[in-house]
Amino acid sequence: MPMMNNSEHQISPAYLREPVTEEGRNLVELLSARLPEVAAGAADNDRDGLFPTDVFNAFRKDGVLGATVPKELGGLGVDRLYDVALALLTLAEVDASTALALHVQFSRGLTLTYEWQHGAPQAQALAERLLRGMATGETLVCGAVKDHWSAVTTLTPDGNGDWLLSGRKTLVSMAPIATDFVVYAQWRSEDGPIMLTAPVVSREAPGLTVLDNWDGLGMRASGTLDVVFDNCPVAAENVLMRGPIDAADDAALAGQTVSSITMLGIYAGIAQAARDIAVATCGKRSAAPAAAIRTLVAEIDARLFALRSTTGTALAEADLLSADLSGDLAERGRRMMRAFQYAKMIVNELGLKIVNDCLTVVGGSTYVNTHPLSRLYRDIRAGWFMQPYTYPDGVDFLSAQALGIAHDNDYMKARAAQSAASR
Repeated sequence: MPMMNNSEHQISPAYLREPVTEEGRNLVELLSARLPEVAAGAADNDRDGLFPTDVFNAFRKDGVLGATVPKELGGLGVDRLYDVALALLTLAEVDASTALALHVQFSRGLTLTYEWQHGAPQAQALAERLLRGMATGETLVCGAVKDHWSAVTTLTPDGNGDWLLSGRKTLVSMAPIATDFVVYAQWRSEDGPIMLTAPVVSREAPGLTVLDNWDGLGMRASGTLDVVFDNCPVAAENVLMRGPIDAADDAALAGQTVSSITMLGIYAGIAQAARDIAVATCGKRSAAPAAAIRTLVAEIDARLFALRSTTGTALAEADLLSADLSGDLAERGRRMMRAFQYAKMIVNELGLKIVNDCLTVVGGSTYVNTHPLSRLYRDIRAGWFMQPYTYPDGVDFLSAQALGIAHDNDYMKARAAQSAASR
């Protein structure tokens, strides 16, 4: 990401309220104009588990699908994590499922931009091709990280200089409309270490099947599906090598932070939406709220202030660190991930308490699927399962950092090593 200059708005961690760049402001305005359209279908899509394809077609027309693509490649040029998270927060206040799916596209834009700016020539060429397609809205790129329990996803040489990909990935959001998948796979060379690779596979590749199998508790309209790969051909120029699975490299934590930290905005948006519903409901009642309800409202607002302030601070720090490549890159990665994980723990714990208390404030009418707080209650829980890290992994990381305990912090390589050891 580019270094900041004095002509730009200075980053402020205050409450995650205003964009810090004009590009971010433009994105928030574009999304805000579409909120009525998103809201109109949110309840039905949640009930039926339907992906909001029409909304994403509208985003394509607006240029939103290329928001995090550099202007030089035709995108909107939003490069601050703070602004991306704020945009997702704005959308999640209306529908978290739509925000989660859009996060996938935003995330790939941010990480591919780094490859375009700093990667090897092959990675730069691949990233530029994808980014230019994303800028027009014709290319939608999913990350396929988590292996299904039934298969380890592997890459093998085809004997002609290219590759074949086989396996199955689960929990791939935005999959119904994705055109390309960045797939994390293992390559077992004959005389070397097991390598983690990231082949980029077209949806049209022979042997690739997107399953229509999502029936989640929450985020039901996010299109979070399984993808199966059966000897899918992958050209050599479309494979990124990520290194041996047993080689620790904390510099990679910076990229993982950039890829995922903006999701915190989604859960902040859910908490804000729940709070607004609860307060509005109290305002419509003829009698003054009971003391217990007033206590809960005060606690909800205090927790929301802490949640948003912590998130904004972590995003501001991640932005500052991501712009600086001059020092120890491993320590940079650890600092970015620590800020992310501190905030993630706060967001997960306080967000769930906020939404739960909002149900109590509103009352028993919330305990049916048709009530908007019911959807928010189910959606807020998804944050606990998102990598990096899930709650147990986050505790392991933060406690190891505090106590100086040796720990493999790269969850993707750690997962690959675990699956390789079990085979």
